[in-house]
Amino acid sequence: MYSKGTPRTRLFVNHPLTTGAVVPLLAAQVHHLRTVLRKSADDAIRLFNGRDGEWLGRLTELGRSTGTAVPEQRLRPQDTGPDIWLCAAPIKRARMDWLVEKATELGASAILPVITARTDVAQVRADRLADHALGAAQQCERLDVPQVLAPLDLSALLDTWPAGRALVAAAEQPGGGGAAVPPLAEVARRHPGGPAALLIGPEGGFTVSELDALVELPFARLASLGPRILRAETAALAALACWQCLAGDWSEPPPDRGPLADSCRGPVQRSTQGESRPPIGSRRR
Repeated sequence: MYSKGTPRTRLFVNHPLTTGAVVPLLAAQVHHLRTVLRKSADDAIRLFNGRDGEWLGRLTELGRSTGTAVPEQRLRPQDTGPDIWLCAAPIKRARMDWLVEKATELGASAILPVITARTDVAQVRADRLADHALGAAQQCERLDVPQVLAPLDLSALLDTWPAGRALVAAAEQPGGGGAAVPPLAEVARRHPGGPAALLIGPEGGFTVSELDALVELPFARLASLGPRILRAETAALAALACWQCLAGDWSEPPPDRGPLADSCRGPVQRSTQGESRPPIGSRRR
């Protein structure tokens, strides 16, 4: 439980968090704290690193380009949210930025741009998208930051799919024929638990050959997103919200944060995430 006057400012740091540890801050963080938030040495902030929970800390140095903070008290232990990947075909820059931000708020554990036959975006800056994910994680008070991986071709992704992870691809019809596609709500309710991924296609959807290939895979199944045609970003976020509600962590109560003292969003620290391999995309307009 947070105490009265807990600071709202949160920073993600790539440094172990223990009582009394000296945590170096990046130049961009120092600039934001000094010039935007008007912080100074001895001000309280909150710190998290995706491993050690969330800590109440204090700024111990805040110079022109360098600064440090010291964790004083752990506010929340680290938790492990649902392991749900969002695999989506890239869309135009501003819409993709927004999609990554909102997927982070909704709790995606990894975000993977997937190149499909109808993808018409030539370039994807994974580092830029990772910065958006990091800023959103600081704002929404989650205790980790989702991985944002480099774009991967759909066929290559499926060839290297990790064992034990279910794949649910959004589609209106089963490609070359077959049984009707069940609604995503039904698929989510029947999910037995464990790692999963949602695959959202480009504007124009998956091709018939892509859908046929997905149907043949033992770890994949198709699911529909209702009677209306959705834009790609709408489909991705609607699917993620539906999954979190029925198979994710939306049944859990929020932590008791108590009153927060100051306002503001923390500055972004550029992500240094490694590149492991998650999943895909389907649905569009």
